[in-house]
Amino acid sequence: MKGNILWVDDEIDLLKPHILLLEGRGYAVRTAMSGEDALAMAHAEAPDLVFLDENMPGMGGLETLESLKAQHPDLPVVMVTKSEEEDLMEQAIGKKISDYLTKPVNPAQVLMAVKKFLEGKQIVDEAVSRDYTQEFARTAVEMMNARNAADWTQLYAKLVQWEMELDEHGGLGLKQTLLDQKREMNAEFGKFVERHYKDWVNTIYVESNRAERPAMSPDLIEQWVLPLLQTDTKQNVVFFVIDCLRLDQWIIMEAELRNLFKITREYHYGILPSATPYARNAIFSGLFPVEFGKLFPNMWSSKEDDESSLNRDEAAMLAKLLERKRIKLRQEPKYIKIIDRDYGAGIADNITQHAKNDLTAIVVNFVDMLAHTRSDSPILKEIAPDESAYRSLTRSWFLHSSLFEMFKALATIPNLKIVVSTDHGSIRSLRGAKVLGDRETSTSLRYKYGRNVKAEEKQAMLIKRPEEYKLPERGAAANYIIAKEDYYFVYPTDYHKYLNYYRDTFQHGGISMEEMILPVVTLEGK
Repeated sequence: MKGNILWVDDEIDLLKPHILLLEGRGYAVRTAMSGEDALAMAHAEAPDLVFLDENMPGMGGLETLESLKAQHPDLPVVMVTKSEEEDLMEQAIGKKISDYLTKPVNPAQVLMAVKKFLEGKQIVDEAVSRDYTQEFARTAVEMMNARNAADWTQLYAKLVQWEMELDEHGGLGLKQTLLDQKREMNAEFGKFVERHYKDWVNTIYVESNRAERPAMSPDLIEQWVLPLLQTDTKQNVVFFVIDCLRLDQWIIMEAELRNLFKITREYHYGILPSATPYARNAIFSGLFPVEFGKLFPNMWSSKEDDESSLNRDEAAMLAKLLERKRIKLRQEPKYIKIIDRDYGAGIADNITQHAKNDLTAIVVNFVDMLAHTRSDSPILKEIAPDESAYRSLTRSWFLHSSLFEMFKALATIPNLKIVVSTDHGSIRSLRGAKVLGDRETSTSLRYKYGRNVKAEEKQAMLIKRPEEYKLPERGAAANYIIAKEDYYFVYPTDYHKYLNYYRDTFQHGGISMEEMILPVVTLEGK
């Protein structure tokens, strides 16, 4: 049998044709002529679906519904009523009916309701499986034909949508197929970036040619923020940079914001290394690392890329960018960095005041902290053992975060535009790559710089002359290596110890779609 149905109606004999139709389609149908009988039968036999007459003598439909839901909260109940009065419908909906039909019901309505609740998941699963199988083949062809950054952006956005679709249909057995395809795509993407990156950073960005040279970290503010400050219509701008935010994580957040905002989503490419000291400084300065290093000469003197020291000048960088672009504001731009929950809550309480500035820039560090904390915490690894669970964890954080509270408050302010982006994403690192270097070599897992630092060509991009890639020279004869795909660097000494220690951690700094293809979102309150 396809499912067990309980149909409750004091005139059940009049419904015999519908019951025979359902039985002929493979459903088992039991009947009851009163609310009391329905409750007893539901308790004894646990039906999969109930059709419930609204107008019955004795225990009426709404009272029966309430008792059914008290016993079986998840049981789908379809109310069958002669009346379409609004008050009655509101009462039924308040008592959590799943659907309703109006008498006289016709066979098509009945069958549709039954399929919706008893076969809906199976039908949708089959459609998703069929569509993804077809899409898999198309994506393979599109990947081999991808010629420019726009092609790769489109491919990655489509892949992320399928990842999230399959999150909802985990029993189809397609997740591994998708993960294998994503790994293959990242391998081809790494080759693509390796071929074109040097040309990108040495070419001035022109919007009309974004397919060939994509907008990158240094272009973000000029392309998406400054035009909003230059309009004739007076409007204030709040610019959020959510550190280490991937596209899939943003889409999770976006789903919670659709009722509040009109949303426009575009994309930019993060620079290499896809790490905060490089990419976020590039955003706020509008310059590549070797260029903003000239404005702040001591920036690259450290032997390690410590964010707290190397990203301390972001407010000054933003001010210099506005000055260089001749943007005149009525007051200095407001810069805020949120690094803990209590401080974030305080900012959320006063966000409407901050938003009165022409430009308010807010850096939110929590997603980056989430990635690093998961790497170090066995409990978080247990809670979020894979990509799907990691997305779920992101959603839980966002719904209870000060950031969400800020968005809700900002949605009420007229003539306000919000731009949201990130400096880089992260990738779940699953494969170790042996690296050779001396004691002065930097310690990052997805990129390194030092004298003659080496890794296998398949696993890493080698940058021998940093200045050609607009990167700072980090010591005499120093070169960079940047991990591709999902590799992370491990030294030969105690190789297996550190291979296991860092495996299955979310890292950034390398070349992958997750780290480099990043959302830029404009929000306007509805």
